[in-house]
Amino acid sequence: MKENICKYSKKCDACKYIEKKYNDSLFIKQKRCEELLSDFCKVERIAGMKEPYHYRNKVHHAFSRDKKGNIISGQYKESSHTIVDIDRCLIEDEYADEIISYIKSVIKSFKIKTYDEKTGYGLLRHVLIRTAHSTGQVMVVLVAASPVFPSKNNFVKALVSKFDRIKTVVLNVNDRYTSMVLGDRNINLYGKGYIEDVLCGKRFRISPSSFYQINSVQTEKLYNLAIEQAGINKSDVVIDAYSGIGTIGIIASENAGTVHCVELNKAAVRDAIINAKLNHAENIEFVCKDAGDYMVSLAQKHFKADVLIMDPPRSGSTKKFIDQISILGPERVVYVSCNPETLKRDLKYFITKKYQVIKAMPVDMFPFTEDVEVVTLLQLSNRKPDAKIRIDINLEDYYRIKDSK
Repeated sequence: MKENICKYSKKCDACKYIEKKYNDSLFIKQKRCEELLSDFCKVERIAGMKEPYHYRNKVHHAFSRDKKGNIISGQYKESSHTIVDIDRCLIEDEYADEIISYIKSVIKSFKIKTYDEKTGYGLLRHVLIRTAHSTGQVMVVLVAASPVFPSKNNFVKALVSKFDRIKTVVLNVNDRYTSMVLGDRNINLYGKGYIEDVLCGKRFRISPSSFYQINSVQTEKLYNLAIEQAGINKSDVVIDAYSGIGTIGIIASENAGTVHCVELNKAAVRDAIINAKLNHAENIEFVCKDAGDYMVSLAQKHFKADVLIMDPPRSGSTKKFIDQISILGPERVVYVSCNPETLKRDLKYFITKKYQVIKAMPVDMFPFTEDVEVVTLLQLSNRKPDAKIRIDINLEDYYRIKDSK
């Protein structure tokens, strides 16, 4: 395994553990999960990577100029909008970094000016590269402040001639003064406007704004683990909540009776419907709705489910969502969490709904960063919660405040 040498680590600060040995970083994450979750259940050994470098299939660089007028691109320094100029990153896809370096070197010759956040002057704000790990297909997204892009045909021609894995180039228009990277409007400059990847044997379409896990190798481990723990059979009714572009639901549909997916993001639901058709999954449906509202509507219909798979955002789930679980009555719940702190809070509430936490399985999705994913299995039970698990008196108040926002 290569030595961790990152000349940007002190400035960028994104990879908190980049100067540690990889096994040492895994130990830290394991201890963190145990400290938060061991009162509920056994925390199994974290699943690490054999090669924990250059795993990011989604690479985003902000573009600007330094004080001397030189073009720079890279990551924002933590808690700021100061760009750390980066040429090569130990966790980013190497091919993507090459593309960004090339763009940085030629945009001046194409008379493309970088955007200045302070003045609002300029055109190119960001470059986003998405790489399909299995198929090798690459998408380039040019985020600009205006749809008027000078020499765009010649620029795109030069780009795809240099990098033959590029299958599509998209101009994303973001003319708002915002910290959001992508705007709402996409203009295809080359190709179909999307790429395709294969994950767990299923084919998925990825568009500029699609949510798709950034570490393909670990995602297969994560999803296979989640499906395995769900124990789905051909007669089971499965709910896939916070379903994104349908990855987990489509993978689960192969062994299920029916799968019902809910996702709030409209673009993600459109992708999910297409992905289901790509994989000939006919026993799956997608609803564009808030997950909590969807669960309430199912409960009002006296809907019954056998399995619930949930993959909420970092903020975790909601009281509204969890309150409906006992009504829908799934025997097994698989909670995929990207934030052990909010997972701990939600597990405390789950056990008040007669669910027992069976085991927690950490997966290192983001090597050298502080983040860790956890797959947790819960089962419906009549057992009383373990006395050592203290249910905070203010937990109800916490959810009430959160749901009112």
